[in-house]
Amino acid sequence: MKPLRILFDADDTIENLLQCWVALLNEKHGTTVSHEDVTDWDVSLAFPTLSKDQVYSVLRKDELWHRLSPIPGSKEVLQRLLNEGHELYMVTASDYHCCRAKFERIFELFPFLSWDKVVITSKKDLIKGDILIDDGPHNLISGNHWGILFDQPHNRNFDDSKYDWILRATNWEQVYEYIHAVMMEKENEK
Repeated sequence: MKPLRILFDADDTIENLLQCWVALLNEKHGTTVSHEDVTDWDVSLAFPTLSKDQVYSVLRKDELWHRLSPIPGSKEVLQRLLNEGHELYMVTASDYHCCRAKFERIFELFPFLSWDKVVITSKKDLIKGDILIDDGPHNLISGNHWGILFDQPHNRNFDDSKYDWILRATNWEQVYEYIHAVMMEKENEK
């Protein structure tokens, strides 16, 4: 079977940004929010006692990015896909203020990934690939590729059943299974 070009998001798809973000806000402001309480893309809605600036300004702090850890299974599945010969590209939206700290940490956690396979954009639908794995439904709706929605509390209100090209995955083994199902679908199209 022909290898695929697999695009994947970073934040809350391969690493746990939201958990770290919520924990840091709780430490700094004495709040008691859980990452499960963040049920909207706008994280500030889960912190009604804080201003938007207080919630989002921590994204510019290196301290936040140094806390990241891999989402269980992400490292192993990405390595397996790479070993199978697939092209892997991290496609992520990143504020230029945090790029250095964010990518230093990601490359530390995922040493088999490299800078030449990173695309920074908020317009992910412009990037050509066979599959996009992302926690943001808005990134999957208008793309010209299969979408794997990585399940997170902030995307559970999205009805993915309306889109026959979007599959919801709750873990990275399921992501792996979906990728192989897409490969079989592409082979059958020939």
